[in-house]
Amino acid sequence: MDCSVPCAKILGQVEEIWRHGTMDYQEQVEDVIANAHVGDLIEFSYPIGYSHWGVYDGDGHVIHFSVADEGRVMKTFRGYLQTVFPLCGDLLLGDTLVRRQPLSEVNVPDGAHVLISNNRHACKPSEESDIRKRLDALLDKELPYNLFTLNCEHFATFVRYGVAVCNQIPGRTKNKELEEATETFQKLVF
Repeated sequence: MDCSVPCAKILGQVEEIWRHGTMDYQEQVEDVIANAHVGDLIEFSYPIGYSHWGVYDGDGHVIHFSVADEGRVMKTFRGYLQTVFPLCGDLLLGDTLVRRQPLSEVNVPDGAHVLISNNRHACKPSEESDIRKRLDALLDKELPYNLFTLNCEHFATFVRYGVAVCNQIPGRTKNKELEEATETFQKLVF
């Protein structure tokens, strides 16, 4: 069995992670901006072992699941949750907004790394025109967040590949489409 392609991909991932590990966060952001293309998957790798995902939109911006707009009471409550659960307070609340934001302004915990991660899913990328159509249709939409069935990785992979996949949920088959999430996004796009 020829595993040279998978091995080359793994070695490329290790090299990318090592290279980024020697840069401070701002240098990583600048490197991503210098090398990313519209539709690239942007991974914000958190020190506790999970990642936040977005899609590069050009001009130093990423489109991703972000905290939904909220009133003062909810903002105070979210602040409290983030104090108690600094790395996952947002996950405990239910709504998210698909937002375009400068890559350097995405809220990440200390010790996070940011990198282009187009090789973590065994899917074929869509044409840029299809990626653009999905990005434009989903931008500014408010959606219910669910760690298992509708999360940031489902969003990012749907935009890039046309199917919603999440490889970081323990016990789930890797690279398997979550049809429920794909259908949710498709209803908003088509």
